[in-house]
Amino acid sequence: MTRHIRHAGVFCALLLVALLLNAARVQVVQAPAYDGNPANRRSEIFRYGQPRGDILVGGRPVTGSKDTREHLRYERTYVEGPLYAPVTGFASQLYGTTLLEKAEDGILSGTDPMLAPFPLWNDFTRARSRGGDVVTTIDPAAQRAAYKGLAGRKGAVAALEPSTGRILALVSAPSYDPQPLSGNGAAAARAWTRLNADRDRPMLNRAVRQTYPPGSTFKVVTAAAALDAGVVRALGAPTDSPDPYTPPGTRTRLTNASRGCRDASLREAFTLSCNTVFAKLGVEVGATDMTATAQAFGFNDPALRIPFPVARSTFDTSLDPAQLALSSIGQYNTRATPLQMAMVAAAVANGGQLREPYLVERTTRPGGSTLAAAGSRAARQVMYPSTAVRLRALMREVVEDGTGRRAAIRGARVGGKTGTAQHGLGNSGTPYAWFVSWAQGDGDLAPRVAVAVVVEDAEADRGDISGGGDAAPIARAVMKAVLEAR
Repeated sequence: MTRHIRHAGVFCALLLVALLLNAARVQVVQAPAYDGNPANRRSEIFRYGQPRGDILVGGRPVTGSKDTREHLRYERTYVEGPLYAPVTGFASQLYGTTLLEKAEDGILSGTDPMLAPFPLWNDFTRARSRGGDVVTTIDPAAQRAAYKGLAGRKGAVAALEPSTGRILALVSAPSYDPQPLSGNGAAAARAWTRLNADRDRPMLNRAVRQTYPPGSTFKVVTAAAALDAGVVRALGAPTDSPDPYTPPGTRTRLTNASRGCRDASLREAFTLSCNTVFAKLGVEVGATDMTATAQAFGFNDPALRIPFPVARSTFDTSLDPAQLALSSIGQYNTRATPLQMAMVAAAVANGGQLREPYLVERTTRPGGSTLAAAGSRAARQVMYPSTAVRLRALMREVVEDGTGRRAAIRGARVGGKTGTAQHGLGNSGTPYAWFVSWAQGDGDLAPRVAVAVVVEDAEADRGDISGGGDAAPIARAVMKAVLEAR
């Protein structure tokens, strides 16, 4: 009898081992196949089974989570969704994630191993930590000023802190509310269809994902190249520039919107925004040095992330002299995002040093303790410090005596550059109005904010479009909001 009991016990033990081995085979070896099976909804149920961490602006969350009591239990919510959509993006149970919701998904969803006190144990048990929070660099007052300034128009605003690269505002208009996309029902599908069918493309982040011809704002780059190369040695010296100017190898005559550009000095040409002077300067600097300067500012960089990717701003690297002349005034194939042009203004404001922009100040654990801090990124010298000093003086004259008067702020030093960029077949499109600028408060040791504004404004009268009239007041409002935040 004892022998039979022993045999039965051994057989049961073997059965138990077989069950354990089979369970391990299913859970470990075959897990990827089950996870990838479209019929398996467990991963989705698990993903939305707990609240998502929040994105914070100015110390308060602009996102949240709503308990739906359904299989996909927690749904994303947004506070002032259209205002912060170019920063947060959306987190949808149907359509995935974009922008910060995507770039910081590991932290927000709780899957990042850094959130787990015992990562290996979590891997074995497939447990998930609570989602952490993402603290942004956005200044709520500056964001609101930019959003209000673009109300009813197409365009974008990007604002930076020159000394650190912190992004203070990132606005795209028209915007959209991410909230209706959050769920998985018919309402989310209808919202998705409606937004994608909208001809104004509200889900396009114009501040970082759309490039425009920068027009005369690019003359800041051309002036930096000319001063660094020694093509121009004195701001007040004549440049021997004809009006009109015929680029080499062509019969096309380039003209100016302003009078007084013939043989103008760099100071006069910058204030009057003389196309002829800057086209000729670009040719004299040469393609090699113009390309090097543009790339030092960030053009042609495909790797810029803030942390989500930024569209590559371009300066053509293979140009004949005529093409170089047009590229040097921000036309031909030269294209830039508003963020890129804010970087140009920030480099001038920061003594010729450019710090790459960043949007995330730090990430935190659910309890609030810091998980990782960003900090200022390494700086690169894009022009001589003496060149930056002279460019700041030129930009101040634009605001004090030139086309950028509407950007002036009482009690502050403000520098700027207007731009009106032609585009379309035969330049038939409504021009884009640009303004790039920086501002330094009366008690500040250095400029505190650099801004780039572009206004598409397709409904405006073509003759009324101008960087000084359309874009400068928006930049002024953003700079004023930053300077007043003490």
